[in-house]
Amino acid sequence: MLQTRRRGGRAAAPAPTPIVSTTSGRVRGTFLDGVHAFLGIPYAAPPFGANRLRPPHAPAAWDGVRDTAAFGPEPHQPRMPGGHAAAGMVWDPATPGEDCLNLNVWTPDPGVVGLPVMVWIPGGMFEVGTGASYDGSRFARDGVVCVTINYRVGVEGFALLAGGHANLGLQDQIAALEWVHGNIAQFGGDANRVTIFGESAGAMSVGTLLAMPRAAGLFRRSISQSGAADRVIPIETAVRLGEALAGRLGVAATRDGLAAVSPDRLVEAAGALKAEIMADPDPDRWSVEMIASMLPWQPVIDGDLVPARPIERLAAGVSADVEVMVGWNADDWRLFVVANGSLERVTEDGLAGPVRQHGFECAAAYGLDGTGLAAYRAARPDAGPGELLAAIETDWWCRVPALRVAEARSGGGWPTFVYEFAWRSPEFGPLFGSCHALELPFVFDTLDLGPRQMLGGLLGATPPQALADSMHAAWVAFATTGDPGWPQYGASRRATMIFDVASHVEDDPRGFERRLWLPAT
Repeated sequence: MLQTRRRGGRAAAPAPTPIVSTTSGRVRGTFLDGVHAFLGIPYAAPPFGANRLRPPHAPAAWDGVRDTAAFGPEPHQPRMPGGHAAAGMVWDPATPGEDCLNLNVWTPDPGVVGLPVMVWIPGGMFEVGTGASYDGSRFARDGVVCVTINYRVGVEGFALLAGGHANLGLQDQIAALEWVHGNIAQFGGDANRVTIFGESAGAMSVGTLLAMPRAAGLFRRSISQSGAADRVIPIETAVRLGEALAGRLGVAATRDGLAAVSPDRLVEAAGALKAEIMADPDPDRWSVEMIASMLPWQPVIDGDLVPARPIERLAAGVSADVEVMVGWNADDWRLFVVANGSLERVTEDGLAGPVRQHGFECAAAYGLDGTGLAAYRAARPDAGPGELLAAIETDWWCRVPALRVAEARSGGGWPTFVYEFAWRSPEFGPLFGSCHALELPFVFDTLDLGPRQMLGGLLGATPPQALADSMHAAWVAFATTGDPGWPQYGASRRATMIFDVASHVEDDPRGFERRLWLPAT
């Protein structure tokens, strides 16, 4: 596996950095520890005023040299509770603002040519998230130009109303990739060696981009971390959601009606509507899949930008020329069953109960019948009902979607690699395990940042640097060569890299669960 260089102490004072020309104007960043950083560069015009709830378009050009030493604004979104931030669960150094369609670039040297490029798409349930939460400097240290992006989330990014436009958040992502394609050479990168990667909603975005005609040719490789190509909703559900939101706000269910509402009021109303749906998860009004996903605002099958379910297009051979890596965390959904109280609240009867009564806290919401639930109980005889729910949700949300992608692509012989992150947090006893997003400090090789990063508060006092070395090196190797360092996934052995203190390759881990969800494989 590719070895990376360890980061030394931070320099006492920044050195000069070159001025870089982009298609909109010149930018000046900062230089520290051998890495040049250019933060908050606009890739599209502010999506407000006449641009509100409309597709992105190029930013206005500027004269002179634009300073890019600080992160730009993030899209309007709910603010996470301060208690979570204080515990090191959430790290968000940005603040909402109009010029939010911006990105950040870290490069080892703007004067070189042909470096591989990695573009990070943040997660956050399609409701929150910013590229400012992630430090790409260690990728740059190891010879990769790293880009993190913002895109519109929540109602601004994914609501659909009469006269409106579907999937604006995805259109933002494409606009960012087009900016990378047209500008990254000025930062030392190769536009023909772009890897897109993301986690959670960012990984779902990656899986959707793989299947989108407008994204074809904008990247060569992709990595999906705890999310894949399953989570989209039909256009009828999206329209019904838009109408319900407009009714709650007392405005016309049109783009113009919603555009007249302040961003903060939109965020508040969207949260209230989501709470209403979760309190009364009526499968006759809302799709069971949307109830289970708890994501009212997510990509929509609009017949154009997203022509069909992404996994169906991938199985048909779309993006067969793209090298793909997919994976999950062994206990992905424990983060949420702990956070929302399900771990303690769910009962045996509730877990086996109907969707209308128990919503996303029952096995039926995820398509499991009594036989399937019994299989989970048999495999985990000491687990309580909340722990069983976490295992089921982990598979439904993350593991099975990743395996669907791997199975579909391996059948065509298209290069695909699979991993599982299995290291468990030492904090709070066994409560969180190897939960959702815990792999991020290891992928970005930022263990030294502690709580100043996503889920940094769960790392403990001495997280294993050797695991960060190997995991980060695998991501760098994949972006550089298309080979992360273990065998491709295929029907003959279903090779899966298990990342832990002692990492190893395992063939078809927990195959009985794979066959339960994917009986044809």
